[in-house]
Amino acid sequence: MERLEKQSPTQKLSEKQKAEIAEIDSVTRSKVAEREVFLQGQIDKARNSGNEDEARELEQQLARDLKRLQDDAEEKREKIRRQKS
Repeated sequence: MERLEKQSPTQKLSEKQKAEIAEIDSVTRSKVAEREVFLQGQIDKARNSGNEDEARELEQQLARDLKRLQDDAEEKREKIRRQKS
């Protein structure tokens, strides 16, 4: 455990950094919910019309969109963590 701490010391975040990260998380949750609601509606519509291929394609799009949103958020959080307090 000590060796790990020496290799990668725990970084203390300032209150400003914590607030910025919280804002990123909040915005990301909103965007994720928006995409899920929109695309789930499209998926349901495709399934109800019997178009399973379109439903699968939309599910894949949803998965890609959610991963992209999470990756973007993590990149922004890391950028904030790297800033000097």
